[in-house]
Amino acid sequence: MDPTVAQNACFEAGIKFGSLYHQFAGTPISPDSADSLATAMEEAIENQPYCESVTVGIREDALEAAIAEAGAEYTELTGRFLDVSMTIDHEGCVVETSMAMEDGYPLMRVDSVVE
Repeated sequence: MDPTVAQNACFEAGIKFGSLYHQFAGTPISPDSADSLATAMEEAIENQPYCESVTVGIREDALEAAIAEAGAEYTELTGRFLDVSMTIDHEGCVVETSMAMEDGYPLMRVDSVVE
């Protein structure tokens, strides 16, 4: 049985999250570079097929706390600093997704599917 359009759209969302997370995890980040890194992440993922929009928010309070705790001027990007939302449109099926911290884990989820 072939996957449905909705299943393909959800798969595409998963591909985008995997790319976003694993491409940028470990990138050096500081409060001064947070906005430009968020923009770079958005623009990179929006290049992928079916991606209508990406919004990346950097949790600056958490970022500043991690830097202060380490006694450094920067830290490496992890999911605990990110809030992400994406809209995927595959053959008219629109999937809204998000990633946010839940119980200490950067949880990626499908929020809605509209066929």
